[in-house]
Amino acid sequence: MERVRYLAAPVRETLTRKMVFIGGPRQVGKTTLARSLLSDADAERSYFNWDYRQHRAAIRSEDLPPDVPVLVLDEIHKFVHWRRLVKGIYDVRGSRQRIVVTGSARLDLYRKGGDSLLGRYRYLRLHPFTLPELATGAASGEAAANLVRFGGFPEPLFAARDDAWRHWHRERLARIVEGDLRDLERVKETSLVELLIDALPARVGSPLSVKSLREDLEVAHATAERYLQILERLYVCFRVPPYDPPRIKAVKKEQKLYLWDWSAIADEGARFENMVAGHLLKYCHWHEDVHGHRMELRYIRDVLGREVDFVVLKDRKPLFAVECKLSEKAPAAACAYFRHRTPVPRFYQTHLGRTDTGDADTGTRVLPFATLCREERLI
Repeated sequence: MERVRYLAAPVRETLTRKMVFIGGPRQVGKTTLARSLLSDADAERSYFNWDYRQHRAAIRSEDLPPDVPVLVLDEIHKFVHWRRLVKGIYDVRGSRQRIVVTGSARLDLYRKGGDSLLGRYRYLRLHPFTLPELATGAASGEAAANLVRFGGFPEPLFAARDDAWRHWHRERLARIVEGDLRDLERVKETSLVELLIDALPARVGSPLSVKSLREDLEVAHATAERYLQILERLYVCFRVPPYDPPRIKAVKKEQKLYLWDWSAIADEGARFENMVAGHLLKYCHWHEDVHGHRMELRYIRDVLGREVDFVVLKDRKPLFAVECKLSEKAPAAACAYFRHRTPVPRFYQTHLGRTDTGDADTGTRVLPFATLCREERLI
């Protein structure tokens, strides 16, 4: 059964007014989402993929059908004149034809660097599957377990087999290094980037030391930082900065690192924390891309080492904080400490068990992750 992705409705609604660009990690389901917008009668005539030779020739010659209601241009950002092409189609055909453009790192880079299409499109980021997309109620326990184990990318998640996950994981990293990295960036020592990718899972959830990475890779600090930024653009990892409210002596520069595919993290606690981070980042991107809010995902840590894993901010105001624990433990003391010293209105401690309790002393609600998703309407 084909699953309807969470972005399907916003994409359809936006297409009534302007073009839609769908970005996100490789193999997250962008093509499947785009093709789901096409009717069976028009599907073959409406879809063009730059990586397919016959489609590439049609794109270059601008031989694209004017009579289909939706035109999907997949990976077209690899075509040097793609912006001029879609601008011309949009300006000439207007409301008679809707345009969907999909891509990953390079599409995101062009979006940030160019303005020739300004006002003509909306950019929506597609994330891996998360718990609210998969299951509710009694089924959420098994779904959460599979998410923690296999990650949120469709192929390994729905195969739910270790051998399928191993093949997919190896092939994905090879495509990123041998395809996207060479396509997007001028990196001579790709072997060093591979070493960096291998080193990242062990550093998830802790303040990231670029100095330590630099020493492991035996490169300059600026080079290690550049490699990290490249991997962020390639949707391999993302970093979460600290939250700095006025009444605490918070760390200001140390960022925490997380992976888009958390399934390769060996430590179970770090893997669960990373999965929660992925859900919260998706929530932030949803409110940014669909509703236009300014969203921030941060963490709280003071100079004495007290820490709460995440705090979500909307239009500069904190919404809620989340501490992650694998098991059903008493509320962390740091939650109570920061609750009295920050403007964060709600503190949660989430886990993979069944207990759902509050605490009169700390004001921290201890609850299952599925319940947190419902309470805060995670996507």
